[in-house]
Amino acid sequence: MLIMEFDGLARARSLMRDIGVHPHAIEVFSYYYRVLAEGETGVLAESDLEPVAELPHIDDLEVDDDAAAEALRRTVVVKLNGGLGTSMGMDRAKSLVEVRPGRSFLDLIAQQVLDLRSRYDADLPLLMMNSFRTREDTLAALGAHPELPIDGLPLDFLQHQEPKLLVDDLTPVSWPADPSLEWCPPGHGDIYTALETSGVLAMLLERGYRYMFVSNADNLGAWPDPRLAEWFAGGGFPFAAEFCRRTAADRKGGHLARRRADGQLVLRELAQTHDEDAEAFGDVDRHRFFNTNNLWLDLHALDEHLRAGHDVLGLPLIRNVKNVDPSDPSSPRVVQIETAMGAAIGVFDGAAAIEVDRSRFLPVKTTSDLLVLRSDAYRLNDGGELELATGGVAPLVHLGDAYRLLPDFDARFPSGAPSLVGCESLVVTGDWTFGRDVRVRGVVHVAGEGGTIPDGAVLDDALPDGRVPEGSPAPGG
Repeated sequence: MLIMEFDGLARARSLMRDIGVHPHAIEVFSYYYRVLAEGETGVLAESDLEPVAELPHIDDLEVDDDAAAEALRRTVVVKLNGGLGTSMGMDRAKSLVEVRPGRSFLDLIAQQVLDLRSRYDADLPLLMMNSFRTREDTLAALGAHPELPIDGLPLDFLQHQEPKLLVDDLTPVSWPADPSLEWCPPGHGDIYTALETSGVLAMLLERGYRYMFVSNADNLGAWPDPRLAEWFAGGGFPFAAEFCRRTAADRKGGHLARRRADGQLVLRELAQTHDEDAEAFGDVDRHRFFNTNNLWLDLHALDEHLRAGHDVLGLPLIRNVKNVDPSDPSSPRVVQIETAMGAAIGVFDGAAAIEVDRSRFLPVKTTSDLLVLRSDAYRLNDGGELELATGGVAPLVHLGDAYRLLPDFDARFPSGAPSLVGCESLVVTGDWTFGRDVRVRGVVHVAGEGGTIPDGAVLDDALPDGRVPEGSPAPGG
């Protein structure tokens, strides 16, 4: 087995060199390959962890406007933009999807950054961490905002690639039917290596930037709030992460905990959990805080850690087992070596965590999420930030399989999203096309095989579960 593992690593390194992967990134991959080959799984046992009972809350921060503005002037914004939105049937960057009429995720991100620059007299660079598949379209779309680039800094840097490994012997998989499926990204923990190998980290340090705010491009609630910039800078933290209170809907999300051995904060993902610990992992009363993937980073601290570790930050391994072709369950099982960027909270001594409310966590993973953001449940302010129209809780929406792919979803809402401002929850089963000016109020379940919901229809609590809305054709019509 050791010979096979050595052969697998040698072949993987050769393949990475052939496509031009940076030598430092190859060494990071090699480190994790050896960890994997030695049997490490990255699992964090419940017995080794303690729950975190309370965190400081963003609403309790005392803010000095001048200090907040100064912190923001030394901050750079990075958006993770490597995802293709494949779960919604897309083959391009999810950030190009329209969220509001004529406005994509990228457009709103640009508006947020430009507004903060104006209000706080800050350069506030915006950089995208792209993949090879998202780079071209993203940079073309950002061309619509010619005021975004900062002299001497790029608009993006690239995430690395690595080979998928056969589960049986950890050799690189071969898949002639689609060779692109032989490769995968190393998880968003690759951001730290990519910042270094791209030269972006050195550029930022040379220009006097000290802090970095990182979040997912599909989370429009994540913007560099000056209150948090001041808290992070003033606290002298090397690293900090934003967390929300968990609910039953967050049972599968990574949660915050503390290592019993040394008291260090750590992030545990479901893939790092023993089967026998699954119940404790999902206990939202025990583990109260989930990771929003909104992070704050001291660039000096990152540079020092990378230098000390010879470019390896030492994030916990995530062993992700999948089929080489995700759409073909009969295709070979492979291991994707991954790391999570939020897990750096367990690497930096003195790392901090802060509780934020759900307004900073608005990810779009499905078309159900997208429908809520497109609806009047949210309003868009002048700074490009989405605010709940009622100031209450966002409606819960679940759309059936007919709406899973973005083209099918758009076809079933040809006149735009229905009004959800008075909706508590909406479940749609069957294949329904929504007319113009449809309003949803309270708790609604639209069932039946499908049909058309007429213009101006009001769907409310009085609609019996499973009944076809009044004025609609019979199921299947």
